[in-house]
Amino acid sequence: MSAAPQLTTALDGRTIVLAVERRAEELASALGRHGATIEHAPALSTLRLHEDGLLIERTGDLIAEPPEIVAALTGVGFRGWMEAADAAGLGTDLRAALAGARIVARGAKAHGAVRQAGLLTAWVADTETTAEVGDHLLAGGARGRRIAIQHHGTGADGLDELLRRRGAQVVAVAPYRSIPPRDPAALQRSVRRAAVGEVDAVVLTAAPAASAWLEESERLSVLAAIRDRALSGQLVMACIGAVTAGPVEARGLPVLMPDRGRLGSLVRALVHHYEVRS
Repeated sequence: MSAAPQLTTALDGRTIVLAVERRAEELASALGRHGATIEHAPALSTLRLHEDGLLIERTGDLIAEPPEIVAALTGVGFRGWMEAADAAGLGTDLRAALAGARIVARGAKAHGAVRQAGLLTAWVADTETTAEVGDHLLAGGARGRRIAIQHHGTGADGLDELLRRRGAQVVAVAPYRSIPPRDPAALQRSVRRAAVGEVDAVVLTAAPAASAWLEESERLSVLAAIRDRALSGQLVMACIGAVTAGPVEARGLPVLMPDRGRLGSLVRALVHHYEVRS
C-alpha cells in the first residue's frame, strides 16, 4: 500500500508527542500528512475487554438486579460493553435487563450506540458533558435509585461520587479501563524532551491521560520548564476539548483547543496554528 500523500508542509520540522493510546495511529497519520514527526508516548494504557474480569462480574450483577437508570457516557464504551457481554454469552440477558431502565446519553455518539444495541434513549445531553448528565439525574431524584454508569477509561469524572452522596446505589461499568503505561520509558522521555525544547507540541485527548502526563512532569521536576515553554509559545499543549484541558489549565499552562471535540478538528487546529506562525 502506498503512503498517503502529504497535504501541506505546515508541520515540517515539528516534533509532536501523542500522549494517547486510543486512535493514536489515526492521529499520527493525519498529522504526518502535514509533515510532522511523531513521537508516541501514551501517558496511560488501556486494559482490554478480554483481560477485565471485573467488567463481566458487574455485568452479571446488573443482570441479576437490573438498574432503574443507565447513563451511557461514550459511544465506543457502550458498544464495547455490549460486545463484551455478547462474547461472554450474556448479551441477550444484559439487553433485557437494560430494556426496563431509563437510559440517558451524554451525547450523540452514546445515543447512537444505545440505539444500535436495540435499546431506547430517554434523554440526550445537549452539551455532551458529564456535568449535564449529573445535573439531569439529580433533578430527577437519585436517592435510593440503582444507577448504572457506563464509563470509559478511569471513570475519574466525579459522577459516581456525586450520585452516591445523594443516596444513589451506583454500579460503575468501564468497558475499557486505563492503567499505567506499558512503556513508561517513552512517557518519561517525552516529558524530558518537552522540557528542554526537543518537542513542539503535545497532543492530549482525555483528561486522565493529561493528568498522568503532567504528573510525570512533576515527578521528574520539569513541570516549571514545560510551563515556561508553553507560556512563551514554544510548546503547544493541544487538547481535544475543555474536559481534557482541565488538568492542563489547572497547572497554569495555556492550551490549544479546536472548536469541535473531534480528532479532525484537533489536527486542523494544530495545522492552522503553525501556518499562522510561519
